[in-house]
Amino acid sequence: MTDARRDEEAGALSPRRPRGVPGNRWDLLDGLVPDPLPTVSVVVAHYRQQAELDRTLAALARQDHPADLLEVVVVDDGSPEAPRVPAGVRLVVQADEGFRLSAARNLGVRSSTGEVICFLDADTAPEPGWVTAMSRLPALASEAVVVGRRRHADFTGVAVEAPVEQEGPRHELPAPRWLDDAYRGSRDLLDADDRSYRHVIGAVLACSRSFLETVGGFDEDFTTYGGEDWEWAWRAWRGGALLAHEPAAVAWHDGPDWAGRDSVDRQRQKNGETLVLSGLVPVEGSRPRGLRGATPDVLVRLAAAPSAGTAWLCVDTVLAALPGSVVVVPDEHLSVFGADARVVGASAEAAARAARTARVTVDLPAPVRVRDAAPLLEAVSSIGVGVLGTVEVTDDTADQGGGGPVLRIRSSRAEARALLHGTEELFETRSGRARWCERIEGEPSLAAYLGGWG
Repeated sequence: MTDARRDEEAGALSPRRPRGVPGNRWDLLDGLVPDPLPTVSVVVAHYRQQAELDRTLAALARQDHPADLLEVVVVDDGSPEAPRVPAGVRLVVQADEGFRLSAARNLGVRSSTGEVICFLDADTAPEPGWVTAMSRLPALASEAVVVGRRRHADFTGVAVEAPVEQEGPRHELPAPRWLDDAYRGSRDLLDADDRSYRHVIGAVLACSRSFLETVGGFDEDFTTYGGEDWEWAWRAWRGGALLAHEPAAVAWHDGPDWAGRDSVDRQRQKNGETLVLSGLVPVEGSRPRGLRGATPDVLVRLAAAPSAGTAWLCVDTVLAALPGSVVVVPDEHLSVFGADARVVGASAEAAARAARTARVTVDLPAPVRVRDAAPLLEAVSSIGVGVLGTVEVTDDTADQGGGGPVLRIRSSRAEARALLHGTEELFETRSGRARWCERIEGEPSLAAYLGGWG
């Protein structure tokens, strides 16, 4: 992309009054520096790692972000003895009730005041420019979620006050290749998709306070190692986040990556994490292939139907194409769907819950018949990735200015971004007629439909 073209797309973006950018195009903010600089809170989670914490706090004391705009909050997850912290560092402690990293991070956020929140683990010491690099994008675009570059080193015998930017490279350990490959292949998450949540590492994470409040904090139901950062990152992505990897924001983890540590139960632990996430992240590649998780990927809403037969035919063709979806129907027609738990009435709590959590919503003003599943599946899988946010299927009456969409597919990312910035221009809408979907006119013959002769 030429500089002129990028300037045209960015429009009137400025460091003082930034506005939303399309899709995941955080590169349109390249070269901009927030003015004024944001206040930043660094939340450091700790449990029985005093020496590692000392190194991390010494590194935070050397940050180039203005000291009067930076606060450090250490959250202790119930260590037998509370950690020692230097003057100027806030210490908060929660009771020892097992592994509660999510709760610790949430407590740290509540105990902090910064406009931008940066998360670190006690054993991960940042280089001097880490806070500045991590906080730039969230200060320019409130929905930006930034993951830094976590490198690994063996700091055994190295003085805690020694500069990590010098000692880290001298004692470096291998980094996880799959993660480096993911950042390289996605151009540092510029080409993020629905499964890029797996490349967000909670130990080196930053976002704005306002966005964190919008999507909610870490899920405190996670009480074993791993998974809480990926669940949060998925929720953030679905809620309109710009995902970005900032390779200049380097923090050094004391010790090898998790996969390089000795553990006879490593695969069992990883399976436990995967089992939990498979029920919470419903996209293909993360969800079960046959089983159903607790969170629907797609919500289908049938607003009205003239008869039970038209409603039944519509829902049957939709579920044949999207078997894992939840379908909301008018309450008066719910009884014809028997015991199929995927179909709920409009007034049910399950309908409201699905509306809050689904990645994609398909709205049907009136009953339709889906004759070809492939185009519907393609739209559902591609929407919200890149700049496509809405797909509308119209009929011939639209050419005469009448009627409305026969079917409307909407990404939750597009919806969230539109609410945040008050504009529909940040994601594209594709509209047109399609032969694979048609209105159901009159009362259909269900016997002919089921028998295959009409």
